[in-house]
Amino acid sequence: MNKEQLVTIRRELHQIPEAGFEEFKTQQYVKEKIAAMPQNFLTIEEWKTGLFVFVKGYDGKKTLGYRTDMDGLPIEENTTYSFRSQHKGMMHACGHDIHMTIALGILEHFTINQPKHHLLFLFQPAEEGPGGAKPMLASEEFQRFKPDEMYALHIAPEYPAGAIATKSGLLFANTSELFIDLKGKGGHAARPHTANDMVVAASHLVTQLQTIVGRNVDPLDSAVVTVGKISGGTKQNIIAETARIEGTIRTLSIESMEMVKRRIRALTAGIEAGFDCEVFIDWGSNYCQVYNDEKLTESFMAFTQELSNVQLIECREAMTGEDFGYFLEEIPGVMFWLGADTPYGLHDARIEPKEEAIFTAVTHMINFFSKDQ
Repeated sequence: MNKEQLVTIRRELHQIPEAGFEEFKTQQYVKEKIAAMPQNFLTIEEWKTGLFVFVKGYDGKKTLGYRTDMDGLPIEENTTYSFRSQHKGMMHACGHDIHMTIALGILEHFTINQPKHHLLFLFQPAEEGPGGAKPMLASEEFQRFKPDEMYALHIAPEYPAGAIATKSGLLFANTSELFIDLKGKGGHAARPHTANDMVVAASHLVTQLQTIVGRNVDPLDSAVVTVGKISGGTKQNIIAETARIEGTIRTLSIESMEMVKRRIRALTAGIEAGFDCEVFIDWGSNYCQVYNDEKLTESFMAFTQELSNVQLIECREAMTGEDFGYFLEEIPGVMFWLGADTPYGLHDARIEPKEEAIFTAVTHMINFFSKDQ
């Protein structure tokens, strides 16, 4: 595919963002694009709203996996694009439209030019939640095609367009969603002594949650406890019977994740006792860390370093969450950042990644997968 074709695909995908395991239009679109490619080396299998695409290599002594994610986010788009999302309240604000376009570009090349090694392309749903990697990893299809190595990328707004940033070892954090529901007793605002106010209880809990990182996490370690949403009550003169806190936990070690959760349980037990209420915790989706294989990362970075047209950056680990880490628990591999050069961050309604990064990534991965030929 040339640059114009890739840009067209990206813009068409950008207009149809869908929630996790609801990527029906997206799956159909990707299937149609693959159906238009030469089929001589291909085996295609659907999995939920995702796809496995196996490309038979002429040597086939090993299989290289390449994963892309498919879902969008529940965000109302606020870009300057003429090709904005057609799905109200949904947006590709994390770059999955770009990720899929790159995968299709790499795939098309190898449907025309048979690779030496087998290639397995995974179009994975539900990366943003509830998590598609873990069940996809456990599927019969994956076990049948199981690759020897795995690769994936994620756009990075802060790096120059087309730059590649990665490191060996820990790249992305352990993550957990956090949902806390509080239940007390509602009542009239003029008679607070007859009620049990959950807005007050939730407010105290939010403040206490912010002490965990500052007072329980080793200062030489790193963790994040963020409350992104708090809701409660129905009207200004009614004492709230219920309240809900929604947030996220990020840690650089499994031990810190376990400790943070222990502290949250202890703090909520204190809220129950102190405010005479019930508190229920739901940890939501939990993603393990993304840990790049040292040998494969060194090989990937050395290959990238040799290319004069690609800027290689050795980056630090990030608190970003990614369920690609589940693949890397079982199979050695590499994830890397792809620079997208935009002032707005991931999950921002205004994010506009530079499209020139697409062709750079496609060309780079084609060359990388072809290097042994």
